[in-house]
Amino acid sequence: MAFTLEDAEFMARTLHLAERGLYTTDPNPRVGCVIVKDGQIVGEGWHQQAGGPHAEIEALRESGVRAHGATAYVSLEPCCHHGKTPPCTEALISAGISRVVAAMKDPNPRVAGEGLKKLKDAGVEVACGLLENAAATLNPGFCKRMKTGRPYIRSKLAMSLDGRTALASGESKWITGEDARRDAHRLRARSSAILTGIGTVLQDNPELTARLPEAAGEVLQPVRVVLDSRLRIPATIRLASERNRTTVLTAVSDKERIQALSAGFDIESLPAALDGRLNLTAVVDWLGDRQFNEVLVEAGPILNGALLRENLVDEWIVYVAPVVLGDQARGLFYLPDLTRMAERFEMTISDVRQVGSDLKLTLHRQKCF
Repeated sequence: MAFTLEDAEFMARTLHLAERGLYTTDPNPRVGCVIVKDGQIVGEGWHQQAGGPHAEIEALRESGVRAHGATAYVSLEPCCHHGKTPPCTEALISAGISRVVAAMKDPNPRVAGEGLKKLKDAGVEVACGLLENAAATLNPGFCKRMKTGRPYIRSKLAMSLDGRTALASGESKWITGEDARRDAHRLRARSSAILTGIGTVLQDNPELTARLPEAAGEVLQPVRVVLDSRLRIPATIRLASERNRTTVLTAVSDKERIQALSAGFDIESLPAALDGRLNLTAVVDWLGDRQFNEVLVEAGPILNGALLRENLVDEWIVYVAPVVLGDQARGLFYLPDLTRMAERFEMTISDVRQVGSDLKLTLHRQKCF
């Protein structure tokens, strides 16, 4: 079906509204809705948090009786099943909406075209596919988890011009400038969880919270997840918090050791690989089972090297600072088995931009879903 320039303009507004839920909708998708009658917007809304009204309901509430005979633009196919809220398809039909334009079908198997079919069967004109790529980009984690059961995994790294992440002593604060660090906090804020390794925890004692002054009170803090195969995590570190709980994944099944740390952490045992470290495939499956959409990795060269080898990262974000740390400093990836050029790992650069005094590279190894 051909779309008009007016359709595109209203859908662009719809996507802008959906983006307002970037930090708050987890585990639900970010969705916007605009209701238009006689070329004028009469209602709009976006999904703000899980359990709350969907975008269509917010827009219908604002439009009231003006929704009758109007067109509804939605960034994601309206739901047709009963969850925490009633189906949006029923609300659109009851309000007398005459046309629905969706940017993309819902990848959720419980919907997957059924929402549009219900609308069409009720006499509503439907169209789908307008600005589809932009809509999917808003929800990479939700789309991947619905299709594969696994989250979208993004690893954030910061390096010097000579590819180093820290001095030989481990000192790394700060390689990048303030603007890049603020940008990294936005990556944290949009993530369901932050994944790190015990080495990073012992070296840096991080908080791993999203700190965004411009979005104060509007950020759903990500779950902190630590991979600690031998359960070495101290009970006195910053991650031991009642307010922002941290989950520790371990290969240890010793109930007494687990009980001793349970006041500060949620501890779960997962299978180990042959080398005694956690099985990373089991870790990723666990992340998906917890309904995490987007997971941000903030870790050192050992974990990043293992994730690279097993091709478990969908997107690499690398901040490059205009500084040199020297050949004794630490590198990005621990890959001791890589000895021939033919074994190298190749990536595609999908975006390059300057953030303050640093460069931000977005790379993909291959399409993972």
